Amino acid sequence: MKQRTIKRKIDGVGIGLHKGEPVPFSLHPLDVDSGIVFYRTDTRTYIEAKPQNVVDTQMATVIGKDGNNISTIEHILSAIYAFGIDNILIKIGACEVPVMDGSSASFCMMLNEVGVQEQNRNKKVMVIAKEIEVKDGDKFSKISPDNNSQFIFTVDFKHPAIGFQKFNFNFSKYEYINQISRARTFGFLRDVQMLRSKNLALGASLDNAIVLDDKKIINEDGLRFGNEFVRHKILDAIGDLTLLGMPYIGKYESFAGSHHLNHLLTKEVLKSKENYYVKELESTADTTFSKAYA
Repeated sequence: MKQRTIKRKIDGVGIGLHKGEPVPFSLHPLDVDSGIVFYRTDTRTYIEAKPQNVVDTQMATVIGKDGNNISTIEHILSAIYAFGIDNILIKIGACEVPVMDGSSASFCMMLNEVGVQEQNRNKKVMVIAKEIEVKDGDKFSKISPDNNSQFIFTVDFKHPAIGFQKFNFNFSKYEYINQISRARTFGFLRDVQMLRSKNLALGASLDNAIVLDDKKIINEDGLRFGNEFVRHKILDAIGDLTLLGMPYIGKYESFAGSHHLNHLLTKEVLKSKENYYVKELESTADTTFSKAYA
């Protein structure tokens, strides 16, 4: 199986979650072994999607360089991972990736429209060799050896509209588009009000998030899935783990995980070569990923 990029440039625009202003962006093909690179057109700053460039994980995954940050990168990275894209340049005209509808579905539609092309070098994957776990109290995220790529996430919110939810997702592009990509981010009305008092979440609305008061979901259209909350957590985790630098074969599990725990996990995995090995996929063998990205 070969490395992949997109066939041509494609442009988009959307509202920034925190500033509430339109953000232009574009996706561009990149050469082999380039990885995923962001470029802020307003500050002319290139920032590679790597754990060492993560500067904040409190409310989203934020990367930065020389004081120039790009926030909320996890949704677009999640879509890029799902399409098996190894090399791509993402140009952003502001300090945050647009929130779109709060999921990765819009980015998936863009990638589907522009198309993916194979390149002239073999794809590399990370094979997890041992279990690695990070904790924060009773919360945890861990990754362990497995023959496939799968994600198991559990949430337990003390809220009548969420409660206990668990979802086991065996990765493939097709299943990602149908089961994960449309799951939206969510937040609580009391938090939105607090954030706006600090000039944050100015772009948050019922059009780009599931919003809950103390008792119920206030979106008139309700949920896209009965367990949309935990599905979105998997969407985020896939995006966050894209910072490992390549697709991986292993089992990710988390209870009440977060961007912060996912970031700690990627750093812990990359800390030692004993935790993983890199495998170059031959074109005539290693069909696991070929099938997953079909």
